[in-house]
Amino acid sequence: MNISIITVGKLKEKYLKQGIDEYLKRLSSYAKVEVIEVADEKAPEELSTTEMIQVKNKEGDRILAKIHPDTYVIALAIEGKQKSSEELADMLDKLATYGKSKIAFVIGGSLGLSQDILQRADEKLSFSKMTFPHQMMRLILVEQIYRAYRINRGEPYHK
Repeated sequence: MNISIITVGKLKEKYLKQGIDEYLKRLSSYAKVEVIEVADEKAPEELSTTEMIQVKNKEGDRILAKIHPDTYVIALAIEGKQKSSEELADMLDKLATYGKSKIAFVIGGSLGLSQDILQRADEKLSFSKMTFPHQMMRLILVEQIYRAYRINRGEPYHK
């Protein structure tokens, strides 16, 4: 399976990079996982609603340019469906079983995802009703993908 994590912005925090790199290394024996960064749109701190939509649309266009037409897209969105680790594992297993070999998880920028991305998504996934920094979500997501593979293989992992 080929999994892409498409995300807005560069990761600057060394501790997050180290954690992500560790899980990517662990995942390499299960699947091909790559992190694709697209540029975030520079914007002032205070934005009108119209300006927010414009920023999300520009970032969304950059994300869409990285998604192949045959890719199953899972958008991380606060309004998405929450799943347990076991349910995520089951979803990934079913996608592989039914021939979905390309999966893209999409993490938006600090303003979230554009409507175009949310409409393109085959599924919307929420990790919580709380808001997390999008940089931290990369680490949380890659750890959960790793956990899903361990669950599907019946291999031990912390409960």
